[in-house]
Amino acid sequence: MKLIVTNDDGFDAPGIAALAEVAAGLGEYVIVAPQDVQSGVGHQVTCADLIPVVSEGPGGYRIGGTPADCVRVALAQLVPEADWVLSGINDGANLGVDVFTSGTVAAAREAAFHGRRAAAVSQYFAADRTLAWSLIARRAAAALEALADHPIRPGQFWNINLPHVDDPETELTLVLCELDPSPHGLDYELRGEVARYVSNYHHRPRRAGCDTAVCFEGAIAVTLLEADGRSANPGRSGQPLTKISLG
Repeated sequence: MKLIVTNDDGFDAPGIAALAEVAAGLGEYVIVAPQDVQSGVGHQVTCADLIPVVSEGPGGYRIGGTPADCVRVALAQLVPEADWVLSGINDGANLGVDVFTSGTVAAAREAAFHGRRAAAVSQYFAADRTLAWSLIARRAAAALEALADHPIRPGQFWNINLPHVDDPETELTLVLCELDPSPHGLDYELRGEVARYVSNYHHRPRRAGCDTAVCFEGAIAVTLLEADGRSANPGRSGQPLTKISLG
C-alpha cells in the first residue's frame, strides 16, 4: 500500500513524525507537508501563485502551500499512485465545527474528493497537560488498524480524535459519533480598535454522544464524513465500535 502523509502543523512538527511511524506499519509512505504552520487555514488552495516544492531526499517534500495544496500536488505529480492519505497527527483536537477550519481535516477531505481513502488524526490535549508522542502514535496506529476493514465509500473519510488519557495501559473505546454542531463561544474583548478572542476551547458547548463529548470524556471519537461536510453515520452517534488496548 502507498500512503501520503501530511498535516497542517508543518514539515518539522512532532505529530507528523509520529504519523510517519504509523504509516511505516501500513506500507510505503511519502511525506508531503507544508513548509510552515498552516493551522486553521481550512480548505484554502493556491491557484494564482507559484507553489515551492522542495525535496528532502527519499520520501519527503516540503511544500510552500496549504495542506490541501500538499494533497493536490502529491496526487498530481509526486505520488499519483497513492492509496491512502493520512493527515496529522494534529497538535490539538479537531472536533465538531473545527472540521470546517482545520487544515488537517481539509487534507483528508481533498483526498476524498479524488477518490482516495483518507483519515485525519488529531490529539486532544487537556489544559496545561502533555502526552508523549510515542504513546500518541501507538494509539493512532491501533485506531487505524481497527478501522481498516470498516466499510467506507468513495468520497468519505475518517475524522479521528484521540482523548487525553494519561495512563498508557488504559483500554480505550472507539466510538462512532456524529459531528457536534455546537458553535464555539462568542467571547471577545474589544479594546479600542482591537478585538481579542477569549473563549475557552476546553469549556466549549457539547452535545451528549457527539464527537466533542465523546473525546472529552476519554474515548476515541471516530466520525465518518462525506466530502461535502455531512456526517456519514447519522443516527448512530455514541455507538462503540471496538476497544483498543496497548497493554
